[in-house]
Amino acid sequence: MLTPLEIAEEAVKALDSKKAQDILVLETHDVTVLADYFIICTASSSTQIKTLSDEVDKVLSEKGEPALRTEGYRAGGWVLVDFGCVVIHIFLDDARKFYNLEHLWADAPRMDISHLLS
Repeated sequence: MLTPLEIAEEAVKALDSKKAQDILVLETHDVTVLADYFIICTASSSTQIKTLSDEVDKVLSEKGEPALRTEGYRAGGWVLVDFGCVVIHIFLDDARKFYNLEHLWADAPRMDISHLLS
């Protein structure tokens, strides 16, 4: 069983491996009970959104941490993949700007993920 931090790190690596853009990890454990980490990233197309969400679920399922639920496939511009302690938001650029989760969760510290990116 992975820790919340390990789940977040594995998710970042999986997203990066499929060319997610502007990956951001917010440490939300002290600002909400919803999750320990929110991961936000941008995809270049609806097809890439599906690829990214599928890859994260595959990688973490292989490590014994399958997604609890995935929502938003039909909407096209935003998919949420929920691992309980880690919630991943995959947006198209316009949707990310519109919802502006970075601003909504501005009280949450940003995690340095530079060592996880290729």
